[in-house]
Amino acid sequence: MFIKDFLKLKKLTNIQFAKQLGISEVSLARYIGGERFPEKKILRKIFQITDGLVSADDFFFSSFKNEKLSKEDIKNINNLIRYIKRGSRKHLAKAITLVESTLKKDQMAAENLLEKLKPNDNTIRIGITGVPGVGKSTFIESMGLKLIEKGFKVAVLAIDPSSKRTGGSILGDKTRMERLSVNMNAFIRPTPNDGHLGGVAKKTGETILCLEEFGFNIIFVETMGVGQAETAVYDMVDIFIVLLLPSGGDELQGIKKGIIEIADLIIVNKADNELKKSAEKTRLDYRNALQIIGRSRANEIADVLMCSSLHSIGFEEIWDNVKKFIEKRKINERFYQTRDSQMLKRMWNIISHKTNEYIDKDLSIKPFVRKIIDEIKNNNLSIYRASKIIFQYISKKSIDI
Repeated sequence: MFIKDFLKLKKLTNIQFAKQLGISEVSLARYIGGERFPEKKILRKIFQITDGLVSADDFFFSSFKNEKLSKEDIKNINNLIRYIKRGSRKHLAKAITLVESTLKKDQMAAENLLEKLKPNDNTIRIGITGVPGVGKSTFIESMGLKLIEKGFKVAVLAIDPSSKRTGGSILGDKTRMERLSVNMNAFIRPTPNDGHLGGVAKKTGETILCLEEFGFNIIFVETMGVGQAETAVYDMVDIFIVLLLPSGGDELQGIKKGIIEIADLIIVNKADNELKKSAEKTRLDYRNALQIIGRSRANEIADVLMCSSLHSIGFEEIWDNVKKFIEKRKINERFYQTRDSQMLKRMWNIISHKTNEYIDKDLSIKPFVRKIIDEIKNNNLSIYRASKIIFQYISKKSIDI
């Protein structure tokens, strides 16, 4: 971290920090401006006072300060936000594309954009998961159209798995939600997961903020539908709904499925025609199973409902359940506590992504790392010792080989 950024973070003036260092304000200004390199004694003081946030490396690589957005870039971002607030779907799509981009310049622009978006606690974020074929897209379309009739604006983030071989995704949710996709009060964004685990994409949380800034007050996050690993969505929504198929298993099967343990609401879909009796039995089985599993985050046993997405049956009861769930959590303040907790988790996820990108794109090609890899291949260095050396390098600790 550069001194200038540290002072801004701590809300310190140049005069205050110069006094702590025992130097003149002029000298500090020269260090900040890159005109002078601090002597060893001052570097040590800076490192101690900043708790290691500012080190000698930050002065060596001060040229990185040039990697900033231009005034024109910032102006374009401000215009983008203005058009989003005015309801431009074109600019909303452009903002989401910017957020999802892996280009370094785009990532800098996306961070600047996201910093200017304010949290909105008046929206409802709904996570939808279930096995492939359970009817997630049909359910969301039927539910979404019902909510639009009630005056809501609905957005859908549909996550598709990426191919391990080609990296491509089908992204066919707009086709599956044909009626919802053409409604002016709806917005559907299919996104590849790009190998990210947890049933969501890397930037799903950030995309939600863009949708809320536009004015969507109901946001569905439809996961890939690959099984019990889809729990990351739980940490970015206000209510987590699990869809089941009729004849989905008895009580023991319900207990085994770890994802059921964190469900806020369970819905047996396709409860129509000859499957209606099977759906009723499945609902009863899961209600019995939940008595054993325990309580959801609302400190209540999750309810199990039935619906027919094909015939739009059961959605009033589902919406009443969602409303009561959110209202109760707002009254006891847990809604806001969860939002705060999710925001912090997103911060740590961002740090994790940045660290992984640094390891993949920068650290792995450094000469000393390649030398370590060669030593491992020649059986001259264990992977445990190697990982310790590399970690110490990352954390700026002294390396004792």
